[in-house]
Amino acid sequence: MNLDLDEQLALCSAHRKSREKIRDFVLKRPEIFPALLQMAFDVNYKYHFKACWIVELVADAQLEWLQNHLDFYCNGLPYLKDESGIRPIAKVAMILVNAHFRKKTENIILSESQLEKLAEVCFDWLISNTKVASKAYAIRTLYALGKKFDWIYPELKIILEKDYQSHSAAYKAVAREILKKVN
Repeated sequence: MNLDLDEQLALCSAHRKSREKIRDFVLKRPEIFPALLQMAFDVNYKYHFKACWIVELVADAQLEWLQNHLDFYCNGLPYLKDESGIRPIAKVAMILVNAHFRKKTENIILSESQLEKLAEVCFDWLISNTKVASKAYAIRTLYALGKKFDWIYPELKIILEKDYQSHSAAYKAVAREILKKVN
């Protein structure tokens, strides 16, 4: 474990400036990015959710750093249980899938197996008790994946229509937008 990174995560708070400081720390040291990913997906590590926050910010800045770690990332998704870790990682999933389908501008290439794992975990997040932000990222990711897998839209439509009335206004807004697109 990289003690400097561990110390940084220990000091991290949810405030944007605090998270950006650690993002910058990692961006200046690309060699510690694999350690950050390990920490994010180690659900027994006490700051794993904080590591997830930083993975999101690093992915926003240097998405291509994930390319060599996509198997690790995709295989680790089902093990995340803490909502504070799921939300940023769900956003990264959405960014990755969108980048994959926008091959002209990005260097992210997901395998068929990785795309299927992403679809599976997004459906899991959608039908579980995750919070609305994670569900919204999952919905958007599934919409993008539905362009490749023809089985996704019918399943997504059923879930969105069934759950529509029981969710918040934010969920309803995303559901309405995606339902219009898939209909």
